[in-house]
Amino acid sequence: MDRAIATFTLDYGKCPKWLFDRMVSLSKEVLHLMSYEYGPDEFIKRIADPVWFQSLGTVLAFDWNASGLTTVLTAALKEALKGEEKQLGIFICGGKGKTSRKTPTEIQYWSNKLDFDSRTSQALVYNSKMAAKVDSSLVQDNYQIYHHSFFFSANGSWAVVQQGMNTKNLTARRYHWYSENLSDLINEPHSGIMSQLKEKNVLDLTSAKSSKNREVSLELLQNGFKSLSKDIRIIREHYTSQSGVLALKFKNENFTSLKLQDNSYDFHYLPVVEENFFESPYLKKILEKICYENPQDYENFLAQKGVGPKTVRALSLVSEVIYGAKPSYEDPARYSFAFGGKDAVPYPVDRSTYDESLTLIKKAVEKFDKIN
Repeated sequence: MDRAIATFTLDYGKCPKWLFDRMVSLSKEVLHLMSYEYGPDEFIKRIADPVWFQSLGTVLAFDWNASGLTTVLTAALKEALKGEEKQLGIFICGGKGKTSRKTPTEIQYWSNKLDFDSRTSQALVYNSKMAAKVDSSLVQDNYQIYHHSFFFSANGSWAVVQQGMNTKNLTARRYHWYSENLSDLINEPHSGIMSQLKEKNVLDLTSAKSSKNREVSLELLQNGFKSLSKDIRIIREHYTSQSGVLALKFKNENFTSLKLQDNSYDFHYLPVVEENFFESPYLKKILEKICYENPQDYENFLAQKGVGPKTVRALSLVSEVIYGAKPSYEDPARYSFAFGGKDAVPYPVDRSTYDESLTLIKKAVEKFDKIN
């Protein structure tokens, strides 16, 4: 599976009608060219590429560094497709705000039109929901998802483009998913992540470094709520607040994972956790419910109704503090470039990819000229 992230400044303006209408018109030509020349699956593949998506937005004349590029471009593509979805074999569901919540209904609608069997349509809906859950619960980077769109072809290839906002630093971050070679929704789903900035103390449970933490979290649930409650009580009895961060203070406790010395205190710092984190009645209720459900794998746990960032973080903290299974606190975002740089920064120019892109653009322009 390919997944990528891009970060932009928040855009509070509105795309003017004269520009949006032109974006729709040019989007229609791009959709026709891509579908006829390369097929609908190739369009899905390219929309899942953050660099290609970003380039398309700028070609359509939207600001390259504004969060609105994601929402407006998606809306323009969706509008351009109206009435031609089945002809082109491309379908776009969801969008910004309230429209994002219509994604499952829209996927089901087009699945019925395409005579997909129930298993295929349910799988598409499930993948859409899980993509949103993973990026909001397993990658806790302080970005709240507010835009979710699901692209798929008549052949079943799919991509997710969703965006979250950080109201504190006024930035937005875009997440891409792609179905090709999909084998795991949880572990290392990233293929390329592009960002202008990195956040500190990000809990990234999609990282391979977090595999032990996920494993222990699942075991905690499978061992039952009584055992889990005992571990939580230990943490609650030994925490203190220091400089706005939760610090766990232990004295003369025989926790092998913490390697404590006799008659001394050990402070275990856990970022972005409120002092009353484990006091929530809802957290207790959902943990008890999930323990009863007895999930068989981590994905099954995450898919459960009611499981969100706090539930995931609570189990992660217990797994780290009591059992020494530390997760990754590194932001998965990293800088990414289309072809590299002439000075080999961040890497030498990828000439074959560069030439392939040039050929693609040349063919598209020639095709466009013939049509017009």
